[in-house]
Amino acid sequence: MRAVAIQEGGDPEIEERPSPEAGDGEIVLRTVASGLCGTDLWKLEHRSAARGAVLGHEIVGEVIASRSPRFAPGARVVVPHHLACGACRFCLTGAETQCPEFRVNRLDPGGFAEEIRVDAAATASAAHLLPDDLDSMDALFLEPGACVLRSIERSGLTEAMEALAPSSGARALVFGGGSMGLLHLLVLRAVVPGVEVSVVDPRADRRELALELGADAAFAPEAPALASLGVDAAFDCVGGGALAAAAVRALRPGGTAVLFAHAPGGGAPGFELDDLFKHEKRLVGAYSGSLREQRRIFDLLASGALRPGVLVSHRLPLADFARGVELARTRQALKVAFHP
Repeated sequence: MRAVAIQEGGDPEIEERPSPEAGDGEIVLRTVASGLCGTDLWKLEHRSAARGAVLGHEIVGEVIASRSPRFAPGARVVVPHHLACGACRFCLTGAETQCPEFRVNRLDPGGFAEEIRVDAAATASAAHLLPDDLDSMDALFLEPGACVLRSIERSGLTEAMEALAPSSGARALVFGGGSMGLLHLLVLRAVVPGVEVSVVDPRADRRELALELGADAAFAPEAPALASLGVDAAFDCVGGGALAAAAVRALRPGGTAVLFAHAPGGGAPGFELDDLFKHEKRLVGAYSGSLREQRRIFDLLASGALRPGVLVSHRLPLADFARGVELARTRQALKVAFHP
C-alpha cells in the first residue's frame, strides 16, 4: 500500500509500505477519506513529526480485514486516534485528554495511508459503524467535532443559556472563520439551541459563509462593535497572544474565553490581569475530545442534527498531498479531504 510518510528533514513523501494485518480484536480499514487537520499543518510547518511518521487522524474507512466481533468486512467505520484509560486520576476528574494513555496513537500507520490498522482498544470502544444514510464527508468530522464539543462544554455556555433563556439567551463569539471556527458554529447550533453566535474573520468570503451557515453576525477583526459585545463565551480558533487578549476583552463580566488553537512557541497573551481578576472572567484551554464527547458527536451525526460535511471544500487523491497542504496553508481551502 501507499502512505505519506515524513522523510529526513521533515518533508512528507509518498512511499510503499507493507499492508497492515489485523491482530486479535483489531480491524484493518481501506481508507475512504482522511481529513487534513490544523494539527497536521502545525506539525508539517514546524517539522515536529518523527521520521517515518504518517500523520492524519480524521478518517473514515471500509473494513477489509477483521478479527473483532463488532465489525464485518465491507462495513464503513469512523474511528478516532486517541483513547483514554478511564481509570487514572486525570480520567476520574474529567481531564481525560491529559491521560498518558490518550497520547497513544491507535491507528497504524496513520490516516494518510491507503490502509490502516485500528488497535483492539479503539476497535472495541471508540469505532462506530456508519448508518447507510450518513455521508462519509459528515462522518469525517467525528474527531474534530468531539474536540469542539469539549470546547463548548468547558465554556459554560450551556449553563448560561439555561439560566438566561427565554428572557434574553446567551451570546457566543467565535474568532476564526476557518473549518474549526465554522465547526464551532455548527456544533453550537446543534447542542445549544437559541444561542446567538457571531464569527470574526478578516476575509469577507469567510464571513459570508458564516452567515450562510447560520451565524447571527459576522465581523472583521477591526470592527468597533467587538469592543462592546460582552459575550458569555468567546472561542479562539486562530491562536496567539493577540487573539487570546481579544477573546478576553470581548467577554462580559463572569464570561469564559476558550483557547482552541496552537500558539507560536513562547507566545503570551497581552491582556490586563486585573480585567480577569476584577470581572471574574475565565480563560481555559480545550485540547481534544474524550470518548464521551466522541459518542455524543456520533449520535448528532447519525441523527442528522449535525451535518458538517459542507465544510469540505477540496477532495483530492493522496497523490496530491503536497497540493492539499499548500491550499490549506494559504487558506485557499477551507477543509481538505484526501481519497487514497
